[in-house]
Amino acid sequence: MNREIKTTSDGSKTLYINELNENYHSHYGALQEAIHVFIKNGLNLVYFCDINILELGFGTGLNVLVTIDEFLKTDKNHIIKFFTIEKYPVNNSEIEELAYDSFFQNPKMKEYYHQIHSCEWNETIEILSNFFFTKYKADFFELKNIDLPKINLVYYDCFGARVQPDLWEKPLFEMVSDKMAIGGLLTTYSSKGSVRRILQELNFKIEKKAGPPGKREMINAVKLNEGF
Repeated sequence: MNREIKTTSDGSKTLYINELNENYHSHYGALQEAIHVFIKNGLNLVYFCDINILELGFGTGLNVLVTIDEFLKTDKNHIIKFFTIEKYPVNNSEIEELAYDSFFQNPKMKEYYHQIHSCEWNETIEILSNFFFTKYKADFFELKNIDLPKINLVYYDCFGARVQPDLWEKPLFEMVSDKMAIGGLLTTYSSKGSVRRILQELNFKIEKKAGPPGKREMINAVKLNEGF
């Protein structure tokens, strides 16, 4: 698919797919969206000593970077294992032009940014002490075949339902739920009623949260015990 790079309202950039008329991130602010949805309403709500994160999908790597940035502010005795899936990786010229590392104060972010994109697929690496990273080059529906530890936090960051409706239907959410620990949190920029209903059917407790810039609402969903 033909992609071009656009600058969003907070100065950070995103990829735009012409054929789909779809951005990888919000045009109101790529960086703001990632921090609001996946850090403030994700990582910061479930942070404890050992945490397993699953991201759908890896894309530009921005969500990994904001997670590393937050991790660097915490007690380094904590352990994060970050797993992410992507079928269509970005290329080197896109990585350079997006230049997400320039939006962080820590000079090591440039190294981490290039490392997450250049490392081998399907192999676990320790990006920095106690932060382990594994990326899978796969379709989201191959998730059921990927061996993962129980997931405490899901970054559900698929393309919107307008262009890929199957990613917002019950089969994929069931696969994600099967990978999650009881009490695990799924966070997403979406606030669709159909998504809320599916997650409720799968025994999640739903909370509508204030959305990032440009969106009124987003969803948090906590996986409950059977019969809870």
